[in-house]
Parts: sequence; structure tokens; C-alpha cells
Amino acid sequence: MKAIKLFLCCIVAVIFASCAGMNMSLYRNNPAETKVVLTESNYHIVGQVEGEWSATYIFGIGGLSKKSLTNNAISEMYKNANLTGNQQIINITTTTSIESWFVYSKHRAIARGYIIEFEE
Repeated sequence: MKAIKLFLCCIVAVIFASCAGMNMSLYRNNPAETKVVLTESNYHIVGQVEGEWSATYIFGIGGLSKKSLTNNAISEMYKNANLTGNQQIINITTTTSIESWFVYSKHRAIARGYIIEFEE
């Protein structure tokens, strides 16, 4: 009986050990809804902006779909940009990562882009 308890404790310890997790990332270029044609040098780069969103899943239940997660990260990026009249975000990219620990997983999306300002 003690051997069975010891065996079960070892199995539980292996399952919840730090080496039992998984991490995965996906990088993708996201075209923005607004098309910006940069044929002339009538703009300058103001800076870079970033937005992040995450969702938690227990036994695969909960959180958002991958598309919603990415869209929320892009929305946060636009919110963080505080754009004014002549500014636009270009080269929007998203990175999605999944950190998984058997019953628990955390999905995270980060959207990045460059803010440009057009000269009048």
C-alpha cells in the first residue's frame, strides 16, 4: 500500500513539476483595415506602439478565441497610441504565445506597430 502511495505522489510531482510545461509562439503580420500608401517622403516615424491581451483556460475551457484575443491586442495598441489628426499606425504585427501546464494554459497576444505622422 505504501508503494502505491509513493508511486502516486511521484506521478503528481512529475505532472506539476516545472519541466512539464509547454510554451509556443506564433508571429504574424496583420494588415490594417486602413490602407496607407507611402509613395512620397511626406511623413516621419513618431515611434513604436504596443498592445497586449491575455486569456486563461482551465481544462481548455474559458477565455477567448484566437481571433478575439488578437483583435483585443490590436484594440489595446490603438488605445495606447493616442493618435492625432495626421497620424497612422503602419506595419502591424502580432505575436501569439501559449503557456500550458496540463490543466492550466495562458494564451497571450501582443500587437506592435509604428506610428507615422504625415506632413501637411
